[in-house]
Order: sequence, then structure tokens, then C-alpha cells
Amino acid sequence: MSKRLLIVEDDPGLQSQMRWCFSDELEIGLANDRDSALAALRRMEPDVVTLDLGLPPDPGGASQGFALLEDILRLAPQTKVIVVTGREDKENAVKAIGMGASDFYQKPLDADILTFVVNRALRLSELERENRELTNQPNGTSIKGIVAASPQMMTVCRTLEKVAPADVTTLITGETGTGKELLARALHDLSHRASKPFAAINCAAIPENLLESELFGYEKGAFTGATQSKKGKIETANGGTLFLDEIGDMPMALQSKLLRFLQERVVDRVGSVQPVAVDVRVVCATHREVKQLIEKGDFREDLYYRISEITLDVPALRDRDGDALVIANSLLKSLGKQMDRPNLSFAEDAVAAISQYPWPGNVREMINKVKRAIIMVDGKRIGADDLELECDKTTLSNTQLNLRQVRETAESQAITQALQTSGFNMAQAARLLGITRPTLYNLTDKYNIETSSEPSSV
Repeated sequence: MSKRLLIVEDDPGLQSQMRWCFSDELEIGLANDRDSALAALRRMEPDVVTLDLGLPPDPGGASQGFALLEDILRLAPQTKVIVVTGREDKENAVKAIGMGASDFYQKPLDADILTFVVNRALRLSELERENRELTNQPNGTSIKGIVAASPQMMTVCRTLEKVAPADVTTLITGETGTGKELLARALHDLSHRASKPFAAINCAAIPENLLESELFGYEKGAFTGATQSKKGKIETANGGTLFLDEIGDMPMALQSKLLRFLQERVVDRVGSVQPVAVDVRVVCATHREVKQLIEKGDFREDLYYRISEITLDVPALRDRDGDALVIANSLLKSLGKQMDRPNLSFAEDAVAAISQYPWPGNVREMINKVKRAIIMVDGKRIGADDLELECDKTTLSNTQLNLRQVRETAESQAITQALQTSGFNMAQAARLLGITRPTLYNLTDKYNIETSSEPSSV
């Protein structure tokens, strides 16, 4: 796929000079005012636009340039806009960045600097496109609702994909807010039971005297108020998946009855003497240390071994390298769209604060903070204050440098994973990554990645 650049410049001489700064590998479009730029934007869908703010009928001002910038951000939000300003016009450059431009370039023309700035924007656009395509791959490791790039979470996702088709009872452990129910639903969706019911119950949210009837159901007249028979959650999930959230809080008396169900796969409704056979897959989750509960006598050891044929331990957000920023950006995009505030972005201090904060409430806390920031922010850029986070200013410059390293690390990991998944078939790996084979060869050379399963001898 060829890379596309649109140059918006009303000075014919400067427009021509800018055009010849770039090689023939680029598809280049030219425009000299707002209307022709919008027509070119729709026709060629450029990856990058260089935008001179001084356009007719206001060549001495910036009103037309800012209006066109808003048009581009609305019509093609994934396009990178580089604003071109005069040497003494820093105020407009800063304003444009605040509106959503990705970079700026100051006149007079310097071919080397201009090509560097444009190539940097083209590379960023390519990385984002490859990431979107990889995320949307139907046969990739992406799991609905789970946003992750860290090796810690990728290991969990790969394990889940292997476990899902097998009808084994699974225990998901992890701190509150790490997404345990999302993983439980993924186990269901990726299994042969996907078309059947998914029934969930929180063992900590229902009073002990009601939990038994909610789980196992009851017969008419079993107790005061039981005017008709009712199926419990276990029967409701027949053929599908039963998710028992916070299993660590289940009362001891019910643990015995659940153990019997897991052993015999029959349900005894409250007030009934006729067992009902049920075919369900059981997935449990807890934020508590089950082994400590067993030592205290609060959880049956034999039940623990029944529910943990496979255990998925979900790491806390603070232990997932680079995931905080990836998730925050994903939330900003999805929540911003839901709340009718698209095209927002994080300012540098927000990026640093997100990376530094330990996130004790994990993803659930992040959702709340990003929602609040979307509501409270005045401009297009969300700062650390909008997130109610503190930013260590001394590490801000280091964080900016590290963003490139994080991006390159994620890219290298994705390439390695695609090669392993495809059995080191370069054509298939390129298709998985959504790039061409020559691009893949260039990237494997760049990151010194082996392109065969046999390491080369030294």
C-alpha cells in the first residue's frame, strides 16, 4: 500500500519546492485553498497532511487554516496533520497542537527537516494502521473486551485460547477490577457452548439465606413466599456456562452442595427430592487468596481442587508492562465516542501520570478517571489534572523518550508472535500483521528478529 501525502500551500513556488522534497514512492496531492484541500482529502484519503495556516481568502491570518484543520480532524481523524507556520508564529503552532494536529513545521523551507517531520508522521500512521489491523484479525490472540500489549497479559490470553475449547472447570484469580468476568465470558464465547446461555452470579452480593435458592432453584411451597417452582442459575445455564463470581465468599454450607453438584452434575432444588441432571461448564473467579482461606478453614480444600482444574491468574494493571497507556488510549477513544466527545487526546503530563500511577483499582478505576476527564476537560487535550492524577515533572522528558521504546517493543513482540503463529511463513506472517512482505523483511532486519525456527549459528 503506497503512502499518501497531501500538501496544502497557497504559494505555487513553495508548493513546488515542497513537492520535490519527497521521493516518487509517495503518492502526493496538492491543494491551495480549503475547498480544494477537502476535495483532495476525500479523493486520496492521505496518511499525512502538511497544512499552511495562511490560506485564501485570509492569507495573512490563520482563520482558514484552523477551519480546515477542524474539518480534517472531523472527517479523517486518523490522518496526521503537520501545521506549517511562520518563524515568529509559535502561538498558532501551539494552538494547532492543542486542537489535535500531530506536529508543526516552521518556515523557511528546509528540505531535510521537512522530510524528517513528514516521515516521522508517516511512520506513526503506519504503526497505528498495523495495530488496528492486527487487533481486528479474527484468528489473532485478541479477545473481545480485553485490551493488552504486555507479555504478562498476552500469556494469559494465549492460555485462555487453549483452555476455552476444553470443557474444564476454570478458576480465574486476580485483584478487583482486573477484568475477570470479561475473561470468563471469553472462555464461553470461544467454546462450543457459545450459542448456549451464560449465567453469572456474584456469591458475595446475595445474602446467605437466598444464595442457595438462587443457585439451585426451589419447588413450589418449599418456603413461605414460594408460590411457584423456579429454576436456579445452574439450571438456567444448562448447555452453556455458569460463572460463579467471588467464589471465595461462598458460605461453607453451600460449598458442600456445590461440591456434590460438580461431582455428580445433578441439582437438588430446595424442597425437592427429585434430582435434575444439568450439563454446564463452571467458571469461578475470586480476588481472595483461596489457599489462605483453606488454612483458616473458610474454604473446602476438596472444592478448591474441583474448581481449579485450570487456573488463570490475571496480573494487576501495575504489573502489566506498558498496558496502562494502551488501555487508557483505548478507553479514551471508545468512551469519547459514546459521550459525543471524539478526537480527544492525552497531553504529555497525562501520559506520564498514567504510566507512573500504580492503579490500585486497576482497569475499573481507570474507566472512572477517563470518564471524568472526558466530561471535565475544556479543550481537546486531557491533562493530568483532568484525570486527578499527579505527574512527576522530573520524569516527563524521560517518559516522552520511552514512548518510542514502548512502541518499538510492542511492534517487535507482535512480529515475533506472528512469525511463531505462522510457523515462520513470511507471507502468512505478513498477512497476519496486515503489512507487505518487503515491509516485514525490513522490520525483521531492523529489530534483528530471526525469520526461521532454527537460530542461525554464530
